[in-house]
Amino acid sequence: MQKQSGESVNRNRDVTINIRVHQAQRDLIDRAAEAVGKNRSDFMLETACREAEAILLDRRLFMLDDEKFKQFTDLLDAPPSANENLRKLLFTKAPWD
Repeated sequence: MQKQSGESVNRNRDVTINIRVHQAQRDLIDRAAEAVGKNRSDFMLETACREAEAILLDRRLFMLDDEKFKQFTDLLDAPPSANENLRKLLFTKAPWD
């Protein structure tokens, strides 16, 4: 898979994707694109590619033999180890509260 989200997406575009949207959706996309200094096409393409990559990465298959699977599930089922820094972070009041 060639990574698109971090590359300049203007190079060698040779396929068109057309979609129909409601005016409010286009306006929302345009505002977001403007907020990050991109045009609508670049914003939509980068956002769609980033989301597509995330979805595909979340659906990877992991093959483990019985022993490795047992080790994996044991780690998942074990209580979390003590982490004082994480505990402080979780109990610190957010600056906006």
